[in-house]
Amino acid sequence: MKLVGIIFIVLGVLALAYQGIRYTTHEKLIDIGPLKVTATEKRTIPLPPIVGGVALVAGIVMIVLDRRKTS
Repeated sequence: MKLVGIIFIVLGVLALAYQGIRYTTHEKLIDIGPLKVTATEKRTIPLPPIVGGVALVAGIVMIVLDRRKTS
C-alpha cells in the first residue's frame, strides 16, 4: 500500500504542475499525387487542480495508514 501511496503522490504533484495532458495531432488535408498538405495541431486535455489535490491527499492517507498498520 505504501508503493501505491507514493505513486498517487507523484501523479498528484505532476497533475498540479502541468494542469493537463498535451499532445500533437497530424492531419492530412490534401493528398493528390506528389502534392501533400498536412496540418499540425497542438491539443490539451485539461486536468482540474482538484484531481491533482485528491490524488496527493489520497497518497498521503495511504502512507499514513500503512505506517499505523505496521506499528
